[in-house]
Amino acid sequence: MNTRALRRTAMIAAAASTAAIVLAGCAGSGGSSSSNDKITLTVTTFGTMGFDKLYKEYEKAHPNITIKATNIDTGGNAQTDWQTKQAAGAGLPDVQAVEEGWLSKVMQVSNSFVDLRDYGANDIKSRWVDWKVKQATDKSGRIIGYGTDIGPEGICYNQKLLAASGLATDRASFEALLGGANATWDTFMKVGQEYKAKTGKAWYDQSGFVWNAMVNQLPEGYYTKDGKLNVKDNADLKARWDILAQGAAAGLSSNQTQWDWGKGKAFTDGSFATFVCPGWMLGVVKGQVESAGGDASSGWDFADVFPGGAANWGGSFLTVPTTSKHPKEAAALAAWLTEAKQQVATFQAAGTFPSVVEAQSDPGVTGQSDLTKFFQGAPVGEILANRAKGVVAQYKGPDDSVIQEQVFGPSIQQLDAGKANGEQAWNNAMTLLDQLVVNK
Repeated sequence: MNTRALRRTAMIAAAASTAAIVLAGCAGSGGSSSSNDKITLTVTTFGTMGFDKLYKEYEKAHPNITIKATNIDTGGNAQTDWQTKQAAGAGLPDVQAVEEGWLSKVMQVSNSFVDLRDYGANDIKSRWVDWKVKQATDKSGRIIGYGTDIGPEGICYNQKLLAASGLATDRASFEALLGGANATWDTFMKVGQEYKAKTGKAWYDQSGFVWNAMVNQLPEGYYTKDGKLNVKDNADLKARWDILAQGAAAGLSSNQTQWDWGKGKAFTDGSFATFVCPGWMLGVVKGQVESAGGDASSGWDFADVFPGGAANWGGSFLTVPTTSKHPKEAAALAAWLTEAKQQVATFQAAGTFPSVVEAQSDPGVTGQSDLTKFFQGAPVGEILANRAKGVVAQYKGPDDSVIQEQVFGPSIQQLDAGKANGEQAWNNAMTLLDQLVVNK
């Protein structure tokens, strides 16, 4: 959940010393309460994870437990919060949500998280898709996180705007317009130019999310599979950057502010027609439209198509820091929140596509929900299950989010604002790479 997925991370956190984090991780584990003690479990999540109603359900079934939940607006800000508290050695919750994009940073200090095998992880690990468990397993074989969602991607598009442009009348024709199973980024941009020519409007909200999707679907992104930095002289990255730059130069980006969109107004006033949508983003779109006073009649739909093929953006884990005074109870809560039934509930609440295999085919995921109603009756669960086929988890290095947000982020803003061409913006990013990324 998402990821969520690409968010603004404060410079101070990005520059936090790994040594300081490691030292903080040496703090000893807390004890565990007896089952009859009245205890409070603290939980820190981010974005839209769909847990709120589940907390109350868990408290009702466990009257000795009170859950104190904190939700941070974005995954990037949640990373900042975690890094600051991790380095200080104090303030971490009993259950900490971790986003895929900064999981490798967490893995550098994996000993500061409870080994969930001590609380039965080996007995339940078959519930998840294999690669999700592998992501949360450190080099010593310790399982430090229970998977929540994964982020297969489709394209959200405004059916009303496409119909008015004369390019596509329904979901099937939109999918065909982009090339169906053979959709490419070149085609996506070409169609965008046609839309721009017919309407004078932008094609997508801003280039940052498009770039993230382009990177995520490569076999290797900013790092190689063995953890080496993989940006400079990367022909695949550069080729996709050139496509992105051409789209921005053609005016296809609406140059929106990430995670703002004018408090949702840009989703209702026709500012752009398409939007990159991993499963967890569906809840974001719905929330943005509603915050601007809109509803399903705004015309947003969800299509079973994605340029360049399968891609995954985000997906999270629930971990238990060793500083928890109640590791047994915290681990039990994390396990319960990620059971199939609960993953179905979070999907219905927020569109977070389950990483638990059983939940992926549950009627609560494949059938009707508030999300399907909002997205013009689109079979959201079926589409996400189809988009998940072929997804392979890309290795995310320790400075992955720094590279995305602070190295490429400013250059992407330059592209969208017309302040630099593709070559200039790329060179500016490489300068920032040398300045900000020390783990080479």
